[in-house]
Amino acid sequence: MKIKDLEKYNPITIQCHDNPDADALGSGYGLYCYFKDMGKDVRLIYSGRNKIQKSNLVLLVDRLNIPIEYIEPSADVPSFKGLLITVDCQYGAGNVTRFDAEEVAIIDHHQVEIEDVALSMIYPNLGSCSTLVWSILNDADYNITDDNGLGTALYYGLYTDTNQFSELHSPLDRDARDKIPYNNSLITTFRNSNLSLAEWEIAGIAMMQYYYDEKYRYAVIKSKPCDPNILGIISDFLLQVDGVDTCVVFNENTDGYKFSVRSCVRETNAGELAGFLSKKIGSGGGHFEKAGGFISKKLYEEKHGETDPEQYFKKRLKKYFEHYELIYPKDYEADVSEMVLYRKIKRPIGFVKADTMLPIGTPITIRTLEGDMDMQVEADLYFIIGIKGEVYPNREEKFKHSYEIQDKKYIFEECVITADYVPTIKNQMTGEIMPLTDYAGVCVPTGDVTIYAKPLERGVKIFTEWDKEKYMLGQKGDYLAVRSDDCHDIYIIEKKIFGQSYSVCAEE
Repeated sequence: MKIKDLEKYNPITIQCHDNPDADALGSGYGLYCYFKDMGKDVRLIYSGRNKIQKSNLVLLVDRLNIPIEYIEPSADVPSFKGLLITVDCQYGAGNVTRFDAEEVAIIDHHQVEIEDVALSMIYPNLGSCSTLVWSILNDADYNITDDNGLGTALYYGLYTDTNQFSELHSPLDRDARDKIPYNNSLITTFRNSNLSLAEWEIAGIAMMQYYYDEKYRYAVIKSKPCDPNILGIISDFLLQVDGVDTCVVFNENTDGYKFSVRSCVRETNAGELAGFLSKKIGSGGGHFEKAGGFISKKLYEEKHGETDPEQYFKKRLKKYFEHYELIYPKDYEADVSEMVLYRKIKRPIGFVKADTMLPIGTPITIRTLEGDMDMQVEADLYFIIGIKGEVYPNREEKFKHSYEIQDKKYIFEECVITADYVPTIKNQMTGEIMPLTDYAGVCVPTGDVTIYAKPLERGVKIFTEWDKEKYMLGQKGDYLAVRSDDCHDIYIIEKKIFGQSYSVCAEE
């Protein structure tokens, strides 16, 4: 579904979930502005037991003049004519009052719970619904400005739903953070009105009741229901305790469990751990040190209904730490006798010479679906764009030995097997985001380079030469690869692309 599929309807009612948060208000307001500017008869509503009363949300609505209406859940509301869009929630789910409507659509970023609504746009990989609305409005060539407060509303929705940008799930979240126009003084006002004395008391009580695993140095805390940002405050404080390297703080709400993750050691990526905790029952992600996520109560009860949530987090954390082997290539000696020799298949892929994009010495961030890599532009630095859009740094000497440059135009969609996200470079000095593909040429593997590889029987974390502070993650079934001419050049190849990228070397 695209937003243009909804343009034929009139009137249009946009419904936020009950007890709406900043993300629901921001994303709902984004859709309201879009349809209002098209001349539609449009309303923005919410329902539930309580009206908006949290101080920062009252300020958000008042300062930005968001025209949201409260409807009593017991009110005798006739069927909505035209189209009803539920935003940041799913029509028929437990966190949104159900109203009858002629037609229904869903725009949401949570795990799929409702599957029988044809007009649905649900992206659980995104950290906020504001990101989704920002993206679909951009795709529709709608000019998002802050003249009407829309930019600030979307930015604050993303800010709050990702725990102050510490839980950015997707590169689109990071793009939205960097590109949305906003009023900084208003964001500061909202941010400094976020914590009540009652919520600070909740934080204090929670920190007195914790579980600690001495072997793996992690802690778990269950909090009373509160704003998600309070979980982040508790996590940040807990991580300052000597002996705690990783922590998870969670609470229960009407439709699931919100949790916050923190890590202060390079062997644990908080964003990746958040994904592990919520796998198949929710969504999670974020930065290396700060992350979080949400677990759907419905999906949790289907899969783990007999387990107390606190016990679930304890057991899942222990499983995580027992699951992975740590590999430091400088000191690692791979047993190639147990591995098979492969040669890269000669299929066209992309490459970029870094200094054709930016001057030597420029600090940059390479942004892909797999995460961000920070480095500097160097004279001999190349980037390989793989068949999934993944990016591999490469030195000039190895690049020229491994690849042959083709005299043809690079077309991303023709050189990848999936095009979910186009990799970009962010200039850290200016903030400019540049599509890597705009500067790419085409190369083909020479076939002269071979690797030893074997499927993994358990998860591994590899600290490569490119970033000794962040690891490359491999799951069971992925391939551990060792370059045959450099036994310390060790990396992971995802199982989904290995067979399309490598073939077994014929016996000579």
